[in-house]
Amino acid sequence: MTDSPTPGSHTDRPMIRLEHLTKTFPGQDRPAVDDLTLDVRAGEIVILVGPSGCGKTTTMKMINRIIEPTSGRIVLDGEDVTHADPDQLRRRIGYVIQQIGLFPHMTIADNIATVPRLLGWDRQRIADRVDELLTTVRMDPAEYRDRYPKELSGGQRQRVGVARALSADPDVMLMDEPFGAIDPITRDRLQNEFLRLQAEVRKTIVFVTHDIDEAIKMGDRIAILREGSEVVQYDTPETILTHPADGFVRDFIGAGASLKRLNLSRVRDIELSPWATVPEGTSAEEALGVLRSSPGSAVLVLDAQGRPRRWVGRADLQRADGRPLDQVGMVPEAVVEPHATLSDALNELITARYSIATVVDGNGVYQGVVDIDRITEAIRTMRSDDQRAARLGLDDGRDEAAGTIRDRRR
Repeated sequence: MTDSPTPGSHTDRPMIRLEHLTKTFPGQDRPAVDDLTLDVRAGEIVILVGPSGCGKTTTMKMINRIIEPTSGRIVLDGEDVTHADPDQLRRRIGYVIQQIGLFPHMTIADNIATVPRLLGWDRQRIADRVDELLTTVRMDPAEYRDRYPKELSGGQRQRVGVARALSADPDVMLMDEPFGAIDPITRDRLQNEFLRLQAEVRKTIVFVTHDIDEAIKMGDRIAILREGSEVVQYDTPETILTHPADGFVRDFIGAGASLKRLNLSRVRDIELSPWATVPEGTSAEEALGVLRSSPGSAVLVLDAQGRPRRWVGRADLQRADGRPLDQVGMVPEAVVEPHATLSDALNELITARYSIATVVDGNGVYQGVVDIDRITEAIRTMRSDDQRAARLGLDDGRDEAAGTIRDRRR
């Protein structure tokens, strides 16, 4: 199943084309994947999502021929690779799995260098690429290149897994529930980090998940599958949420579609709220003066580089007893970057003491805050967009919504 081009897409050229792909395992009466046809456009993240046993992982593994198809064709960048050398094919495709699969006896640098070595890269080129990728996934090369997997946290190992998949700069990446085995907080942060990275590298990605919320957040397009990898709906997250194809899709999305749409907009898409700030060298008396003239219940202390360091309220300042402001109050606990979703921001701010999410850039420099009023305003805007799309008609509304959400994601 294919769909029409989306306005504003990176390109309408399919990087991956699956044609009548079928897989029947020995001893099974019914195919695990039955006559699947699907196009994946260059530069997009396409999510395969559906209930357990629907064939989504089998489909993904057939793309790099870990599982051989029973029939059908796999076309990669215009080349039929159905019968190509599978080892050569896999070196052209990055692969990230839930269990990460790092070699425990090899250093982080050696793990990342696995495919470049197989491709015959020289030693200096490999070393440069390892350091580049560790920096890209925000791990200091000097600190991490000589460590072993057992010395890293789960989130750090997953970052290394992504770096290894990118090592030979493949055009295509396959990701099989890559964040599924990580705690929810780390998972949200890694998802955001990966979306930031994708905005820079623009890979073509097939991503398998069972989580519709993750699909909505991560995907440019979502293929909702049922048994046999039958594609029930293949569309943008926006269209799937606002115009589900049938009852199966509605049931799979579940309740709270309006809140799920907060995963479609980014913090960078909304106007940030200003907040009272003071430099960390400010005295408690001066900070109290700033606080009295502001509508908030606390001021945000910034260091010399403009990075948030402490929230200090009236009681904190009155008890400061001459201590510098970076030693009173509390560390900002809800911090997001502009590429975080509004859902992320909402999750952060509802648990924060001051019910505010602090927004920083990639260097940690303060940009503004997101409060509940901004989230509410965004929801109203979404509803207004829905009403406008309805007035334009279903087909025009679908195209406009798809173009709008693609602009927001990029």
